[in-house]
Amino acid sequence: MDSYGDLIAADDVLLFVNAAITSTGQREFHSDAGEQRLSLDFLHAYILGNYRDLYAGVLALDINDHNAVLVIRHLLETAGEATADQRRSEGRLIAGRLTTLPPQRVYGLFDALRRARVNNRRSRAIMRDWLAARPDAAFDAVKYRGGLKRALRHAHLAPATEELGAFVFAPHTRKHYETPLLEAWRRAHYEQGALYELPYTAAEGFAAQHGIPRKVFLERIAPRMTRLETLRLRDSAQRIGATGTPADLARMPLTRLATYVLSLPVEERVRRRAELTHALESAAGRVAGPHRGSWGKVTAVLDDSFSTFGSVHKRRRPLAVALACHHLLAALADDYTALWTSGRTDALLARPYGPTPLGHRILDALDTAPSRLVIVSDGWDNAPPGLAGEVLRVFRTRLDPERRTSIVHLNPVYDAADFDVRRLSPTVPTAGVRDAEDLPALVELAQFAEGRTGLAELITYLDTRATRMLDATHQERAR
Repeated sequence: MDSYGDLIAADDVLLFVNAAITSTGQREFHSDAGEQRLSLDFLHAYILGNYRDLYAGVLALDINDHNAVLVIRHLLETAGEATADQRRSEGRLIAGRLTTLPPQRVYGLFDALRRARVNNRRSRAIMRDWLAARPDAAFDAVKYRGGLKRALRHAHLAPATEELGAFVFAPHTRKHYETPLLEAWRRAHYEQGALYELPYTAAEGFAAQHGIPRKVFLERIAPRMTRLETLRLRDSAQRIGATGTPADLARMPLTRLATYVLSLPVEERVRRRAELTHALESAAGRVAGPHRGSWGKVTAVLDDSFSTFGSVHKRRRPLAVALACHHLLAALADDYTALWTSGRTDALLARPYGPTPLGHRILDALDTAPSRLVIVSDGWDNAPPGLAGEVLRVFRTRLDPERRTSIVHLNPVYDAADFDVRRLSPTVPTAGVRDAEDLPALVELAQFAEGRTGLAELITYLDTRATRMLDATHQERAR
């Protein structure tokens, strides 16, 4: 049996995990950016100081990129406080997590280490190995030249080739480059056609330098854009009449796609209903994979109240998570019912509006007798306040003490004042959620928040996730 200290440790780590999944240090509906950063910084310092092994193990979970970078940075900054075994374990976890981060995040991390004057042998080895594993050094040199140059200098590393070194440190000293991408960058300074051989972000500056009309540039650079760049620029391109490669919405990540759908005017959503619905269902089907239709009878209570607007920094993010979860749960369930707090039945036309009558919707959901009840909400139950918690308490303690119905609350918003995501009831587990794609893993993680498993089981779970992450990394490198 776990000791009281073990139970406290497990609870502390789960609290940190919720924060690391949901908070990015930006303004939320109920708290500003300063409160978010102060609260998050305290949690990082507290968990690192008291549970270093578990703090590192969190890298194997679905925490957001912002917090993954903070965890890695703090571990490297405090390497002197770790034992030899801890340094070896942390090194593997850091290397594995770096492979999943966007390159710009990693170069930003290396810059932060440089500014903090962290230059120990382990940090240099991690930077060396990550740079050596990059699939296209020339692409990085063109797109992230400043970050690459600073990383090489800070870690005292030699570029992969002499030509690459010349490009990174003195790009204008060469009259010709053998590498096609580097040569295209050189020619783009005086030849307009060459810029269309570059990545979009590098080509954009040259287009402005040459005075190329935006419409012409977007049409010709379209084949070089990534899927996300195509999606992000789709509306602005249409406004200026540019025609190019259309965004393949069906291949977009589910939560990002939901965010795009909610950014469209209602009239456009209605006009493109078939296209948008097909794209959302396709994305959800990919996430569900082999588990499609295996969750039995599922009812979801989905929050579309006014607070799901989020903030100017995270516009409609909570509502986008709810919309994405709606489509994913529909794919996972054999029998699915969706109940929005507003009472709307057309998910595609969802918008932040009105109060949050979670208690009433939960009562409606329990009337459907589901095997799983999933609640996606920021937890601000206010119509009337506290009804949701009381309904859940009575149901769990009086009507369903055998837990025939599985209930989990997923919260996409970090509550800075409480150092956690806001909970509805002590009788129901709450887990933070950043992306709907993580929903199956979070439902699995929620068992620990329910208090029925302790520290030993949590450590085993973290070890299992770490092994899974490292195995995936090795397989990717082998390919």
